[in-house]
Amino acid sequence: MLIRLALALTALFLSFRGAMAETVTTFSLDNGLEVVVIEDHRAPVVVQMIWYRAGAADEAPGTSGVAHFLEHLMFKGTDKIPPNAFSALIEAQGGDDNAFTSWDYTSYFQRIAADRLELVMEMEADRMRNLRMTEDDVTTERQVILEERAQRTDSDPGSLLTEQMRAAQYLNHRYGVPIIGWRQEMEGLSHDDALAWYSKYYAPNNAILIIAGDVTPDQVRALAEKHYGPIAPSEGIVPRHRPQEPPQLAERRLTLADERVSNPYVFRTYLAPERDPGAQEEAAALTILAALLGGDGQTSHLARALQFDSQVAVYSAAFYDGSSIDDGTFGLIVVPAPGVPLADAEAAMDAAVADFVAKGPDPAAFERIKTQIRAGEIYARDDVHGLARVYGEELAIGLSIQDVQDWDDILGAVTIADVQAAARKVLDRNHAVTGWLVLPEETSGLAPAETPEEATE
Repeated sequence: MLIRLALALTALFLSFRGAMAETVTTFSLDNGLEVVVIEDHRAPVVVQMIWYRAGAADEAPGTSGVAHFLEHLMFKGTDKIPPNAFSALIEAQGGDDNAFTSWDYTSYFQRIAADRLELVMEMEADRMRNLRMTEDDVTTERQVILEERAQRTDSDPGSLLTEQMRAAQYLNHRYGVPIIGWRQEMEGLSHDDALAWYSKYYAPNNAILIIAGDVTPDQVRALAEKHYGPIAPSEGIVPRHRPQEPPQLAERRLTLADERVSNPYVFRTYLAPERDPGAQEEAAALTILAALLGGDGQTSHLARALQFDSQVAVYSAAFYDGSSIDDGTFGLIVVPAPGVPLADAEAAMDAAVADFVAKGPDPAAFERIKTQIRAGEIYARDDVHGLARVYGEELAIGLSIQDVQDWDDILGAVTIADVQAAARKVLDRNHAVTGWLVLPEETSGLAPAETPEEATE
């Protein structure tokens, strides 16, 4: 019955997806700017997103945080726009704007009435090459990002553990450096550092312009040619050849003790393949694996095994992050029940993973999870901002329009055998970092943990 219901829902979502399939047009300007137009005429609203192929993983050693630092400085103004007035001008027109930085890209966006598209396009094009930042601006924003680090990372033991684990996971790749930066390097970021980053990477031939909403391709082309077309390309844009990770030969472990910890937990991450152009099948299997193991709330495999059957945990989860240029991570987390030692919780987690790898998922659960994931993908496209973000993120990491549009079908083609094969490959303790978050008194007398039987055996 459950399988028939899941199959029926899948058919329903597929028909809905076909009805809602977005109309996408692409073209490039002579200066190298890639433009993607996603038509959605349901409401007179438009989203502009500009994605620069430059993020924290592209920073030179010693300047960690400069990509995020410049993101802040981009709101300072130009010769046309007064200092700190960018967002206020958009808000005065009934819109809103923001920006974000990742390891692989930096993005800026505005949501506004469709008849105000030219205004925001002119403003965004202006600051692509005409940013003005003074030494006072640099000093002020440097203090802002240091405060941001203090609030979001330094004051949160969980964030500190995650940061330390990424540094242990990536010994050579820049994914091991926090996006916000290491504090001692952030303190030294200068006007010259920010200007050098801006001059090199913020150029039309290193950017993707996404326009989604109540627009036509001809309208967008005319406006893009007018406002972005005259901007000269940068000669500094080269292929992104990054240091790669050496083979990881053994598990890495760490324990972070902090008096602010309220709930000790076990956290493990594995290196995992990313989504690749024309080859997304393994990433699709890992997406479904994460949902089956711990991404489906109380019905997931870890929840049933740890929270209900053995009752050694009060919370468990799994996640997969494969939207990246290079290897991403697959993670597991378990918060033990009161009185349960972390070692026991970790052993129970390993046993549950080994059981899943050996037996595979329940067929009914497998179909239900696939339906939920694909429904989520559909709902993510159900507004113009979601559409722009889906396309922008994937194009910024090197995928194509076709890859983005094929993703739903690739998810639908994943089999139980594919999921088990992905689990055997990725859930290998030799490729993992295991972290314990504990109170200081819980570290006394701790001995190095014995390595339990590998889940892949």
